[in-house]
Amino acid sequence: QLQASGGGMVQAGGSLRLSCAASGRTFSNSAVGWFRQAPGKEREFVAAISRSGSSTYYADSVKGRFTISRDNAKNTVYLQMNSLKPEDTAVYYCAAEYSVWLSRNPIDYNYWGQGTQVTVSS
Repeated sequence: QLQASGGGMVQAGGSLRLSCAASGRTFSNSAVGWFRQAPGKEREFVAAISRSGSSTYYADSVKGRFTISRDNAKNTVYLQMNSLKPEDTAVYYCAAEYSVWLSRNPIDYNYWGQGTQVTVSS
């Protein structure tokens, strides 16, 4: 089971750190991705990290502003979001998958958290 947390409301230019904690199974052998979905829009890829954390992958829209990392000892993956913009407003979901190394495609992930709301005001 995945639990996403850390969302909230922040002004443009501010920062938030999202956490994705796994329970019930080991997280360290899964790739993890963050996705987001704004009202009326499709779910889109944000960032992904490989099992060891040695490889990361970002959507162009967040590159240079967001950083994905993981602490396998704590069974947790983080998404540090800086320089937030109103267009970053969405529900953010984390997802995990054991059978892929790194993917930006949501259909490659079989385990999903419940989502956490991020709202950025202008």
